[in-house]
Amino acid sequence: MAERQLGVTVEDVARAAGVSRSTATRALRGHGRIAEATRTRVEEVAERLGYVPNLAATDLAAGGTGVVGLMLRDAANPVYGTLFSRIELAARDADLELVTVTIGADPDGGQQVQALRRLLGMRVAGLLVATGGVASTALEPFASEVPIVRIGRDEPSERIHAEAYDEAWHGRLLAERVRALGHRRVVVLGADAATSYGEHARAEALVARLDGVRVDRVSTRAAPEDGVAQALAAVDAGATAVLCASDTRQLAVLRGLAAAHRTCATTGWDGILPGVDLLGLTTVRVPVESAADAGVARLAALLDGDVDAPIHRRWRGELIPGRTLTPAEDR
Repeated sequence: MAERQLGVTVEDVARAAGVSRSTATRALRGHGRIAEATRTRVEEVAERLGYVPNLAATDLAAGGTGVVGLMLRDAANPVYGTLFSRIELAARDADLELVTVTIGADPDGGQQVQALRRLLGMRVAGLLVATGGVASTALEPFASEVPIVRIGRDEPSERIHAEAYDEAWHGRLLAERVRALGHRRVVVLGADAATSYGEHARAEALVARLDGVRVDRVSTRAAPEDGVAQALAAVDAGATAVLCASDTRQLAVLRGLAAAHRTCATTGWDGILPGVDLLGLTTVRVPVESAADAGVARLAALLDGDVDAPIHRRWRGELIPGRTLTPAEDR
């Protein structure tokens, strides 16, 4: 028997056996559909190199098909809190154990990349990325190590799977409602791309579909109240509606309007806030549950050996009409 070497990693075993890291991980844990010849080769290479498994990860994975990493945007946000809960439930049903890291404000995405490296250092078998803050170019290198499924955001890379929200569809739903109510000058309020890719994509989806409407685009930073003063100035100049890329931003606009003793139609985006119906917010309910369930199911299939070209899907939510979007003539 070879002397055990603590410095030997599963990556070393995978390289020597001529397989991917995820295949080596499944073979050594005895999980997933793997050809017997491949499993035997990986085990023989591990024995020859003196590979010592990560006991903490092995303990976590003992009752399931593997340990997977989840990187999530700040769970204090109702959307991400709901997404986290749904991913946890789906992972439990799929016999996957989650190792989770959450990231707050991170404009350049550097902290999130470091978090991904920490997760890989824990020898996770796959990654679920539920934040829009990591660019595809920064995420792609990790796809060489483990299968990756992004949840909630479009993914242009042909190496990464994605279960996204169909923000173009949601933008069309809102835009059609705004035009139908006679609004011909509006403010579109949402974060810049560096601050929040999701909010930026939503705002741009609205702008692209507001044909025949004059749009004052206000690009913001992370704080919900950022940009409210500019929006109110546009209202004073004749805008009849403020269209926001999140419900928390819509609430900030409503507070600003109340403090200034002004009225204006507003819309939001998310539909997750508790009491949305009681508040009467006009918003889009994003399909958090569908994207979460599909993302976990996809990663579980990949870990079981169901390997094919990456799938990029978009899930559609629904418009929630409310009291905040009134006809233009009511202003």
